[in-house]
Amino acid sequence: MMPAPPDLFGAFLPGARCTALPSAAGALDGMAMAVKDLIDIEGAVTGGGNPDWAADHAPASRHAPCVATLLSSGAHLCGKTITDELAFSLEGRNAHYGTPLNPQLPDCLPGGSSSGSAVAVAAGLADFALGTDTGGSVRVPAAFCGLAGFRPTHGRVSPEGVLPFAPSYDTVGWLARSASLLAQVGQALLGPSAVASGAPRLCLAADVYAMAEPRSAALLKSAAEALGAGASVDVFEGRAAQWLRCYQVLQGAEIRHTLGPWIAARKPRFGRDIAARFASTLDIADDDIRDQQAFRLIVSARLHRLLADGRVLVLPTVQVPSLKKDASGAALSAFYEVALAVNAIAGHAGLPQLVLPAGRVGGAPVSLSFIAQAGMDELLLAQAPRWAAQLQADGFR
Repeated sequence: MMPAPPDLFGAFLPGARCTALPSAAGALDGMAMAVKDLIDIEGAVTGGGNPDWAADHAPASRHAPCVATLLSSGAHLCGKTITDELAFSLEGRNAHYGTPLNPQLPDCLPGGSSSGSAVAVAAGLADFALGTDTGGSVRVPAAFCGLAGFRPTHGRVSPEGVLPFAPSYDTVGWLARSASLLAQVGQALLGPSAVASGAPRLCLAADVYAMAEPRSAALLKSAAEALGAGASVDVFEGRAAQWLRCYQVLQGAEIRHTLGPWIAARKPRFGRDIAARFASTLDIADDDIRDQQAFRLIVSARLHRLLADGRVLVLPTVQVPSLKKDASGAALSAFYEVALAVNAIAGHAGLPQLVLPAGRVGGAPVSLSFIAQAGMDELLLAQAPRWAAQLQADGFR
């Protein structure tokens, strides 16, 4: 195992680096893995990006199953990475431990809340990294840092040993610099399984392109068409704001249940924006929760019908190529309004989503996402290296 390179990007937690050797040889021999500080590592405190949470919790007695699986596949742990506080952000900032430096665009945010994991991979400090994704926390930093990323079908990777946030949306995801390594990690985590035969039918999510910054939308639409995407659909049917509201209400209600009692008792130190977000979960009405649960069932059923027969939605991962560190409050609000609605497509129905870099706009990486029917993770991962190679051959990398 090679000595760990110095962390010049602020990807890892301050202090002594948390490491672990492989427990067996396997397909990931020699690969360095970074792990988000929401996931248990034996002997280390899972700090969740907040010093008060860290102070209140003992070191983990064992590795989370997702970590143990990868160690048994030959990977070694090279460090635990910074996360936005208790995962409640898509920006990549942390008021206590700092903002990891985006190696692609140092004056821009890395995206969160798996910010450190994305930066560790993009900077070459790790070959791949584990993160968590509830409302885009693997997908957004993958896009902003120019990486391949994957959010699996809800429940395909065990959440045991992972700090809960909004459990019906929470997933363990991963990031890598190449689509082939992304697929290798997926094979280890998902286990042996048959891959569906036949080529997927790529379908443009037309209304999502319309929500994106025009130059990004044009480039990404051309990239999707180069991969064979032809037919198009309107995913939101003019109701993107309702999809967003549904996500915000249901996520907030679950956060209030999982983290609310600790917050009320501990009164922890939070960054200002994070504190306001947690406070907002206290005002959600029971009637609103019931209404949004019913709406979620409706849109989930629609998505399952839409993705029948091997159809795969192709869409921009985020609507802008990047966010400046000094972005205004208005710019951040506009970002969240679209990004959370778009990320809720996979989230509401528990669907797998693949992220692949697909070019640059104004020097910033932009990414395509591919959303398939629940349980079709292997199909997406099997196609990922071919799609990535085709995008590169066609000049979209």
